[in-house]
Amino acid sequence: MVDLTPQERAAIAAAMKPVAEIMEEIGWNTRLIELTEPQVLTLIEVAVTGFQDAMHATAQIQASEIPF
Repeated sequence: MVDLTPQERAAIAAAMKPVAEIMEEIGWNTRLIELTEPQVLTLIEVAVTGFQDAMHATAQIQASEIPF
């Protein structure tokens, strides 16, 4: 496992909402083995996109700060 930065941990937490929305569509009682390939790919895509969006937002906030 990788040592995550606080920003990465926050980005993972931010990605939970869109993943939860997809799981709501799929059904929370659906076992992982019952997921179709498109469903798994959608979950991965939503998780990665959510993570990346949160990281980009953090980077933009940090870039706008004046360091002096």
